[in-house]
Amino acid sequence: MTAAAPDLAALRIAAVIPCYNEAAAIGQVIAGFRAALPQVQIHVFDNASTDDTAAVARAAGAEVTHVALRGKGNVVRRMFADVEADVYVMVDGDATYDLARLREMIALLVDGNLDMVVGARQDDRQDVQTYRPGHRLGNRLLTGTVAALFGGGFTDMLSGLRVFSRRYVKSFPALAQGFETETELTVHALELRMPWTELPVRYLSRPEGSHSKLSTYRDGWRILLMITRLFVNERPLSFFSTIAALLALAALALAVPLVLTWLHTGLVPRLPTAVLATGMMLAGMLSAACGAVLRTVTLGRREVKRLRYLAIPGVRYVLERE
Repeated sequence: MTAAAPDLAALRIAAVIPCYNEAAAIGQVIAGFRAALPQVQIHVFDNASTDDTAAVARAAGAEVTHVALRGKGNVVRRMFADVEADVYVMVDGDATYDLARLREMIALLVDGNLDMVVGARQDDRQDVQTYRPGHRLGNRLLTGTVAALFGGGFTDMLSGLRVFSRRYVKSFPALAQGFETETELTVHALELRMPWTELPVRYLSRPEGSHSKLSTYRDGWRILLMITRLFVNERPLSFFSTIAALLALAALALAVPLVLTWLHTGLVPRLPTAVLATGMMLAGMLSAACGAVLRTVTLGRREVKRLRYLAIPGVRYVLERE
């Protein structure tokens, strides 16, 4: 796909920036937006910071909204509800994402009438702590898990730089609370089969005085739990069928020796084992039935989200109408 140069001045473009204690970096982020896209409306959502993040952002000309509930997912929910625009650019307020390709990302969105463009991080190799090997490995494993369960070919599911269409933003239910929101953003696009793409962007070192809020193990565990929760919610038949198959295999492993003994002797010497095997087989059948019922519920819920999505014009239509 080749990115042309659409007339971005005809679009309402909003930068939405979640922040928590980013006083040392937020001014640089705002300046980067001004340089890359002068007409952008900049909204900083301050997540109960204890430093001067809000004051610095306001002094730099951004509109500041305070979000009391801690967690990036809570901030995303508020951003998508409050801001009205045709194109949304979401980026973390830590100044680690190079915004030099921002116009190209928006052009890709408009030219392809896409719903999401993800900035896939490329380490600038200036500091080994910028994109630590543990974070890179965790990202690869989690991204691969989502690809295996939900499809898609994302290479950086956890990127904090994304460009969205209005129809994506206003159809996104935003249920996550913390950093697992990126997983939810990705799966939403995959489940509604939205058009999306990735574009490599440089991942930069943090400014001096700025500190990461990520916890490798805690946030990784929360993301893994979110993947599991989404798998149960969006793929209930696969989830419960897997449980049913495991229970059936375990029941057969217990039952086969008992059946062979009964055929030879006419006796069932281990009655508790027989009861357990029968119970496991019945539990497996019940699990499969639950999966079938919940799949019907999931399809109905997905249809409602799809209808909401279809009710909102795509970004190319908005530009042509202008």
